[in-house]
Amino acid sequence: MDDSRLYWIAFSLVKGIGAVRFKALLDYFGQAEIAWQAPPEALRRAGLSDKIVSNLVNLRSSVSLEKIWDKVQSQGITVLTWEDETYPHRLKEIDQPPPVLYLRGELRLEDEWSVAIVGTRRMTAYGRQAAEDIAETLARSGVTVVSGLARGVDGVAHQAALNAGGRTLAVLGSGIDRIYPPENRRLAEQIITQGCLISDYAPGTPPEASNFPPRNRIISGLSMAVIVVEAGSNSGALITASFAADQGREVFALPGKITAPQSQGTNRLIQDGAYLLSDPREILEILDLAMVTEHRAARVVLPGDAVEAQLFEVLSHEPLHVDEIRARTDMPIEKVTATLALMELKGMVRQVGGMNYVAVREVGSPYE
Repeated sequence: MDDSRLYWIAFSLVKGIGAVRFKALLDYFGQAEIAWQAPPEALRRAGLSDKIVSNLVNLRSSVSLEKIWDKVQSQGITVLTWEDETYPHRLKEIDQPPPVLYLRGELRLEDEWSVAIVGTRRMTAYGRQAAEDIAETLARSGVTVVSGLARGVDGVAHQAALNAGGRTLAVLGSGIDRIYPPENRRLAEQIITQGCLISDYAPGTPPEASNFPPRNRIISGLSMAVIVVEAGSNSGALITASFAADQGREVFALPGKITAPQSQGTNRLIQDGAYLLSDPREILEILDLAMVTEHRAARVVLPGDAVEAQLFEVLSHEPLHVDEIRARTDMPIEKVTATLALMELKGMVRQVGGMNYVAVREVGSPYE
């Protein structure tokens, strides 16, 4: 077994090791495999506490990594790590992105245009209608709908996106093989065919209450914006909105009656500066998503050429300034900027601010 992802999976099983500690281990040892096999004293020098070292050593002696890998493969689970080009770039930019993602279904480059819809499990008829209208509008406009597969608003948003022929991503608070709530299993199977189930919890992880607040950072992290349909004063949807604000995402909220418990949270979000959502089309205008379908079509109808290939060759996932790109390719700056603009329309590159660009590589791309 020589797939390095196996050791990333192994660390996802160790209690007490999250994104920060795992990055510290990679910085110290260089590779996950070396860190996994390191003696206790080396692990302590890398910054792990005695308790976490004990957890790791005990797990190391009690699990078969080969059996875990066989289980992952037999269940059709895809594993992505920070090292994979197909790891969602928007998620990778957040503070402490999950080192490992487990997927069932398919993530596509078009999912770059994603918006989250979240809300209470105890929605009203007003909330249901709004969630359906918003999800349908987004899906018909080529925008991927992200939510958490929970009862209430989440499930309605997923289903409406599917019914409209769109794509949807569901982020779980359990292992990818432990669908919760159980009544959404059929919905989950539908999502696999028109989107993807996503979790940063290892297969077999039960849906414990403590898992759900942290997974909300992934819902917002995958998305350009978060829409809160209905939320009580202590709703988990408000946690997602808070993560979104911290991550620099836009937050929209549906206004409601001041006497309705399900609108206490959304009304407070609006009071605190969230966009008041009165029409789903406002989302497309504010986020400049009206041209998503055209952008997606441009990738197919506009062919690449030698200039694009040369520019793409010098780019990676690390930002590179346009002046440096010009220097490395020895092209006139006008040709560089014009071609980069076209490549951005085609989804081949992305500007990350300050005239810095990164490559966006799809699986199977001729530029890989």
